Amino acid sequence: MLASISTAGNLSNGSFTLRHFGGYSGVPFDIGNPTINGTAGEITTGLGNRLTLGQSFPYLYSQGTAPNEIRLITAPEPVVSNPTSLTTYPFLEETQTKSPNQLATPNTLDDFDIDLGMEKLDADFSGKFKGYFGLPFDLPQINLEKAKEILANIEKETGAKPALVYVTFVPDLTKETPPDSFASRDSDQLEIIVITAKGKPIRKVVYDVTRAEVLATVNEFRSTVTDRTTQDYLAPSQKLYNWIIKPVQAELQKRQINNLLFLMDEGLRSLPVAALHDGQQFLVENYSVGLSPSLNLTDTRYVDIKKLRILAMGASKFKEQNALPAVPVELSLLTQKLWKGNSLLNEKFTINGLLSQRRQTPFGILHLATHAEFKPGEPGESYIQFWDKKLQLDQVRKLGFNNPPVELLVLSACRTAVGDTEAELGFAGLAAQSGAKSAMASLWYVSDEGTLALMTDFYRQLGNEKVKIKAEALRQAQLAMIKGQIRIEKGKLYSPALTNSVDLPPE
Repeated sequence: MLASISTAGNLSNGSFTLRHFGGYSGVPFDIGNPTINGTAGEITTGLGNRLTLGQSFPYLYSQGTAPNEIRLITAPEPVVSNPTSLTTYPFLEETQTKSPNQLATPNTLDDFDIDLGMEKLDADFSGKFKGYFGLPFDLPQINLEKAKEILANIEKETGAKPALVYVTFVPDLTKETPPDSFASRDSDQLEIIVITAKGKPIRKVVYDVTRAEVLATVNEFRSTVTDRTTQDYLAPSQKLYNWIIKPVQAELQKRQINNLLFLMDEGLRSLPVAALHDGQQFLVENYSVGLSPSLNLTDTRYVDIKKLRILAMGASKFKEQNALPAVPVELSLLTQKLWKGNSLLNEKFTINGLLSQRRQTPFGILHLATHAEFKPGEPGESYIQFWDKKLQLDQVRKLGFNNPPVELLVLSACRTAVGDTEAELGFAGLAAQSGAKSAMASLWYVSDEGTLALMTDFYRQLGNEKVKIKAEALRQAQLAMIKGQIRIEKGKLYSPALTNSVDLPPE
């Protein structure tokens, strides 16, 4: 009998893996019936290992051993989770009283399959950032084993229990689409892959939620959460929580995960995940969160930041942009009360001043209190405003933040063109492009006094011996703001980081 697929060779045979979507549609893979889902002839890796005519495989199947193995991998049949009521606010009752129905795959895909999927996904994400920034270097591929090793090292060194959360979209293979077309489509379905140091990977596909629906909800969320006069953001926030977090929440709790590093697909990289809401709490009330362009573009080596000095720079007035009158107070507090380091204000805030200071002292923390924009178009369209000129994003790497290494780069008054895919590449890839190990920046313009308030407690938490990771320092500062422990009253700033209140400029 002629074989449809054969890996038999003169010197040695080869293993063979075939993937199909029959598990979702309930169609088995048939040997001898190519009409819907199968092959006309046998599949073989040699005379001793073959799938013969008449055999039918509705589920995952493996036969033989490497390097002489046949594997049939199918997406598992979905299960329908029961719709659950949300705890809603009174003003939400008319618009949303229960979560959307969810179709999610059970965790039955084996490590081998998710390993390949995760490795390709991480490489695809890396490729988009490398292409946008024109990064010249090649990167090693990160497989599942390496990812779990990285997470285990982080847990060992910091005590945190981290998880990687890949959020992406996969084609709806139940629809008729050209077989060679894998471009992004509105009908693509939401996929969440979670990887932890221990335990099997988690993969969920929310089959009844499309790319178009997710991105529309993301845009609604971003447009409402930036408006301080309304709480309309809670409805889309809860919807996104139910799509992205809820399918994996039980497993995260079971594994005692407390730190989530999100690796997001196009259109999601400027999503303020900390503000996702379950109806009772924000996500940041239970997890510290971060964003990574891809795992192999992220420096995950741990360094104790508490012994590093800070170079705090900024401007309070600009020729063509709004003034930032709280910046002098911010720089003074950072370098005189909260951390050890130097500050450069207004006329001294230049690129040459930064380079000169870095030549004298290897400042490990760089804090820039100035306007910065992540804009549509090429990286050169985005910039960080210095006193005398704009530093374009495609020029940042020349400043050598990787030598000596900058462990943390903070932009405390920047914004991004949320919703624009090129702008979000610049925002999410700031650390990779600059050479800094990690970066913190605001997604949209925050009030000058609000930035000052947050930064005081962020640096207090960063210096806390019990806080080992930067994302947890940010979380604790955000919690203090949620609880009202940081506040502004009658022109004074009150913060747990300060022994006494601080007078703010009249502006």
